[in-house]
Parts: sequence; C-alpha cells; structure tokens
Amino acid sequence: MSFFATMKAVFWSFFGVRKGKDSAHDVENLNPIHVVIAGVLGALILITILILIVKLVLSKVII
Repeated sequence: MSFFATMKAVFWSFFGVRKGKDSAHDVENLNPIHVVIAGVLGALILITILILIVKLVLSKVII
C-alpha cells in the first residue's frame, strides 16, 4: 500500500473508527515501517494542534 493509504488508516485509528473489513485489509497489506512513521507523524501533528489550541485559549484569558 502507498504511504498515503497508511496515513489514512492511522488517521482513522487515532479516532477508533474503522470498519472490520477495512481493518482486516490493513493488517494484511500495510508496511510496518510506514505505520510507525505515520503514527509518529500523526502524533506530532496532534500535539502541535493541541499546543496551538492551548496557546490560543490562554491568550484570550484575562487575569
């Protein structure tokens, strides 16, 4: 499978939403190295988004 397909599978796994047949297909066809790279990349993107949201919220807080 392509790296984009792996990213898509990892994206859906972050949300825990995946059809059973699609999940079984992924297990058979995904490259483990791509899964690790996509997982790390997805985690970095998620952390970055959360940090930006926190900074945005804290900048609006009046103390």
